[in-house]
Amino acid sequence: MSTTNPTTYEEFWPYYVRAHRKRETRIIHAVGTVAFLSTVAAFAVTRKKSLLPLMPVVGYGPAWYSHFFVEGNVPATFGHPLWSLRADFEMCWKMLRGTMDAEVERCVAAEQEATAVVNPPAPEAHPTNGHGHDAPAEVYASVERPLN
Repeated sequence: MSTTNPTTYEEFWPYYVRAHRKRETRIIHAVGTVAFLSTVAAFAVTRKKSLLPLMPVVGYGPAWYSHFFVEGNVPATFGHPLWSLRADFEMCWKMLRGTMDAEVERCVAAEQEATAVVNPPAPEAHPTNGHGHDAPAEVYASVERPLN
């Protein structure tokens, strides 16, 4: 599965979490979510239609700011708007419960493990004889023991 083209929400969630690695990004998202929910509540109580265009501005504005200027990435909303909304609420819930930092660590570690399997570290370089061929065994032996 490509992390940028998930086919299910369960595949999308780790991608979303990794896009919110910095705590500051997550806090700014939470502020936007609270502002959005407050605007929805104000509309529900007052029925003022002037509040409707404010909803996406107060919700997405802080989140997008945090992606562009804090996290340095592109908001997932552009590719997966409904999953992003769901993930935002899930992230805020985990922040309230105090489990989001561990979730970020888990998703980042899983990404690093997957990357290590796909891109194993290059083997250590061995001395050559100057012509691109492996050097004789005695050269290896001299490299491994300290010079006196």
